[in-house]
Amino acid sequence: MSSASSVYASLRSIGAYAPPKVLSNCDLETMVDTTDEWITKRTGIKERRIAAEDEFTSDMGAKAANKAIERAGIAKEEIDLVLCATVTPDYFNMPSTACIISDKLGIHNVQAFDISAACSGFVYLLSIAKAFIESGMKRNILIIGAEKFSSIVDYTDRSTCILFGDGAGAAIISATSNKSEAIIDIHASADGAYADFLVTPSPGSVHPASQSSLDEGLNFVQMKGNETFKLAVKTLTNDVIAILKKNSINTEDILHFVPHQANYRIIKAVGDALKMSEEQVVLTVGKYGNTSAASIPMAINEIYESGRLKKGDLMLLDTFGGGLTWASALLPFAGETIQH
Repeated sequence: MSSASSVYASLRSIGAYAPPKVLSNCDLETMVDTTDEWITKRTGIKERRIAAEDEFTSDMGAKAANKAIERAGIAKEEIDLVLCATVTPDYFNMPSTACIISDKLGIHNVQAFDISAACSGFVYLLSIAKAFIESGMKRNILIIGAEKFSSIVDYTDRSTCILFGDGAGAAIISATSNKSEAIIDIHASADGAYADFLVTPSPGSVHPASQSSLDEGLNFVQMKGNETFKLAVKTLTNDVIAILKKNSINTEDILHFVPHQANYRIIKAVGDALKMSEEQVVLTVGKYGNTSAASIPMAINEIYESGRLKKGDLMLLDTFGGGLTWASALLPFAGETIQH
């Protein structure tokens, strides 16, 4: 291997999977006191995908991963690390979903683990993969953001059930000596002082699994919506300004701004603050809702499969999630352009 200083990490491929079942706003009108007009106006979401009862986070992750591996043009035997970001693992909390996905892919005797960074999970994984590759420890890393959010949503709570959907996205991060393909920079941060903004209280050591915790609905996601919204806009904007300034990159140099797909109003507020054009901003929230750790890779996959994302295109990723966590990344797409 060449010296560590000339080894860079590159995003070599992208893949995603969305379950076929659609839950529309009109469907939700029959379940809770809400309307399609209200949901659309407040969030920009029209529909979200819901996994089948016998379809788990690992199943969706494996399907997205298979696409990413195939598009990277590498053999599964060349993958030397499998990472999964999820807050809806198959099991609480072992084995890791990364281990189960590895098995479903036929990848054995390879390091695998999960991280929990909520909606920021995929960009957190990018930073971990970059460090592993640039230190010379690994060569080809499979990263997956996968969520079966429907498993922790209370479908009688109209404030949260309208927001979330299921899905998975995956990418291969590979070592390269070509600096023009390299991930340029990643900022990732957190502040646990806001931990109560987004929380799934049970099961855990604070509220162990019990009949009373189930009766109280503590196994469902709880969210302080207004507080989260305000902090998200401010944090996402500041983080992007900081990463662009540090790397002497202008807003107009960004071909694809891929924000976390939580809420159209947040995306619009951040895009406007950064003076991003509509052509630059990638939007999938109307189609998939908030898929947490799967949101960013699913959005990248959307522009890839539509032919908008081409080899060498500069992307800016920006995300914010429970923890609270946030992260941004500047990187070119180093994969091959899809042939239509």
